[in-house]
Amino acid sequence: MSPTFASLKFFNYRIWFAAALVANVGTWMQRVAQDWLVLTQLTDNSGTAVGFVIGLQFLPVIFLSPYAGLLADRVDRRKLLMTTQGLMGLLALLLGVFTLTGIVQLWHVYVFAFLLGCVAAVDNPARQVFVSEMVPAERLPNAVGLNSASFNAARLVGPGAAGFLIAAVGTGWAFVLNGVSFAATIWAMSLMRKRELHKTPRATRSRGQIREGIRYVRHRSDIIVIMVIACVVSTFGLNFQLTSALMATEVFGKGADGYGMLGSILAIGSLSGALIAARRVRPRVRLVIGAGFMFGVSAGVMALMPTYELYALASIPLGFFSLTMMTAANATIQMSVEPEMRGRVMALYLVVFVGATPVGAPVVGWIAETYGARWGVGIGAITAIAVSLAAALWTKRHWNYQVTYAWKSRPHVSVTYQADRDEALQHDADKREQAADTMRVQQMQHKQVS
Repeated sequence: MSPTFASLKFFNYRIWFAAALVANVGTWMQRVAQDWLVLTQLTDNSGTAVGFVIGLQFLPVIFLSPYAGLLADRVDRRKLLMTTQGLMGLLALLLGVFTLTGIVQLWHVYVFAFLLGCVAAVDNPARQVFVSEMVPAERLPNAVGLNSASFNAARLVGPGAAGFLIAAVGTGWAFVLNGVSFAATIWAMSLMRKRELHKTPRATRSRGQIREGIRYVRHRSDIIVIMVIACVVSTFGLNFQLTSALMATEVFGKGADGYGMLGSILAIGSLSGALIAARRVRPRVRLVIGAGFMFGVSAGVMALMPTYELYALASIPLGFFSLTMMTAANATIQMSVEPEMRGRVMALYLVVFVGATPVGAPVVGWIAETYGARWGVGIGAITAIAVSLAAALWTKRHWNYQVTYAWKSRPHVSVTYQADRDEALQHDADKREQAADTMRVQQMQHKQVS
């Protein structure tokens, strides 16, 4: 089997991947339908209102994720996920009923977005960490990359399908189909072979466990650097739902199908980034920094595109670098922490990554509404470049590494840490000592023969 798809040889992961693909298509359909409902039916193209809906959906992450992470470290994650997936499906079905019956109002969408965010806040840490139970430790980066590939493969289909569905029969059916799609993941988890799950150590119940997780992260500068970059990029840059909707309607004069296609085209780059990420054996912090910087450059180029077609094409590299940054951050953190701490650390990561959206979405929406939709994209470019450069300078100063460049036959950048240099020097010294010992033995043998 190709190294890109190595995790699919494990039965539990294979059925999880297939079910997640179905559920993710439904999720993307709901995201597009929800924004379109608010933007065109419940308001008069209000970017601020869409920003508040997105913000309310992610606000609970800030308050609930630390407890959700602790829960993921303590309980059976499979059973927890079956519960949360069922609740999210129920909420999607109810919003669909409200929309189809014509009684839906803006405040209803606000409430449903907040409730969905509460359930998702509990679901996210458990879902992130559950991957480590389905594959051996050495396959974790591959499994994380394939998870992202599934999410973005669905993004190729979901937004476009939602756009055509909305144009044909309205937004309500997109919510209903998403609700039904959650049955796929519940069914898959019920079929899993429990004996093949790689059970990780559970955290024992004791006082101060959330504070323990915070202290752990506070003493890990590598995790802090990743979190800072993820927080800034997520706050101002990863608002594709909002910025694409505004660019499609206000700048390019497109309808629901044109908006949906932007999400699908963006997913071409995201899917490519996920598949390449699945081949990496050991992602590192420097990849997160580099991908964050290139995300900013891509967003800047995208904001300047004069036509819909060029804007859509420019979204492909943006999707590639955003996904590269996210998968590298996720896998680097998960592989570098103790299993019994993984849920709490990933929950804190999700607080700063996903929880930044409630702050960023309304701000970006206001900027786009006040200064134009292009500035909604541009602010993400400026902040991503700034935080990546700041992280590179800080790590260069504190982590004691050297960067070398090659521009001729095969252009590349190499990063060598002091520990690596010391190990290489020691290896060279050992080889020289070995060679000297061999020479001395040969000289003694020669003397004896003489």
